[in-house]
This record gives sequence, C-alpha cells and structure tokens, in this order.
Amino acid sequence: MQYQKNKQINIDEDFDSAVILASELFHAGKIFIYPTDTIYGIGGNPFDEKVVSRISRLKGREESKKFIWLLSDFERVLSFAEIIYEEHLEFLQKIWPAPVTVIVNLNSRTAEIIRQKTIAIRVPKNDFCLKLLNEISRPLISTSVNKSGVLPSTNIEDIIQNFSQDVDAIFFGIASSENISSTIIDLTSKKPKLVREGAIKFVELLQNLS
Repeated sequence: MQYQKNKQINIDEDFDSAVILASELFHAGKIFIYPTDTIYGIGGNPFDEKVVSRISRLKGREESKKFIWLLSDFERVLSFAEIIYEEHLEFLQKIWPAPVTVIVNLNSRTAEIIRQKTIAIRVPKNDFCLKLLNEISRPLISTSVNKSGVLPSTNIEDIIQNFSQDVDAIFFGIASSENISSTIIDLTSKKPKLVREGAIKFVELLQNLS
C-alpha cells in the first residue's frame, strides 16, 4: 500500500496493509487518525517530541497537557507503569481489553524519558488498534479528534473534511469506532477515583475490584 500525504485508508479493504502502513507512519514520526474502541483518535509516537508538539498544536492545547497511551496488553503496560497495589493489578487483568482508561504512575525510567510522573493508559478492545500495537511494540498516543474546547468529531466524513490537511493519513472503517469516550479512573492511590464516566459505568467497574 503506497503512502501519500493526507491519504484516506479504508481498513476494511485491506486490513493487514493498513496496519503495516500505520506502523510505518508511526516509526517515521508522522501523525494519523485511526479508529479505536471508543471514538476516533489522533495517534503518533509519544516518545517523539516533535510528534507530541505537532498533535498539541493541531488541537490547540498546551504541550504540558498529557495524552492517553494505548498499549497492546497488560504485560506491555507493566514495561512502563509502576502499579503498586495487588488489587489494581488483578483489576486491570480482569477488565482489559476494554474502553477503560486508567491513570497510573510511570516507572522511573519512563518518567525520566518523558518528564512526567503519571500517564493515562488503556488496552483497547479494537482489532485494528491491537494489531497495530503489536506491530509497533510501543505505546501509541490516543487523543480525540477535535480542537481544544470543542466536542470531539465522531463522524468520519466530518473528520476527513476538517482534519485531512492536518494529519498524514486517516484510517477508517465501516463499523470501527463507537461514539462514546472511555471511562477514566485514577489508580495512583489505593482507592480508585472516577475522573470521567464513559462507555462503562464506574459502579460496574468497581465490582471487578477485589
């Protein structure tokens, strides 16, 4: 699948080639829009400062504001995060993959690299995301497709019209993304705290916590 700037890629036409192209863009320091298990996201390499700055400028938000990371599985999360409490470990193993994002402490190595102490992480329940995450073997930025202060775009036609000039590619599918954001929970202390109610109710999630 040949790459060209502002290309729109229907992942349903050639799923595997779309994954490979997205991986190539990731490693080339590009940014792209892609389907997730919640709403469409803007993605790129979180360890590439130029990528992070570019996404921040696109959204019109302060560069100090953090982005969600997507990771392929629980074991990969543990390569970057420092999860202290045993019940939190068991909780995450039970619920993921799912549209549930958790704020956790980073391990010292990762915290030093990106110069922040915590991160919001999710293992997404989406075939394209999981295949891509396995292909890149690294975290992927996931932030809603919108300008700061404006509601996220969830309609692919609107996304193409309004954002195609700002990104290097747009990946989409017929039934790829839902229109509900993820639930966000803060797990940096022992008692989980609800940050944002989303696709799954907080009270339902607490039933999985030992």
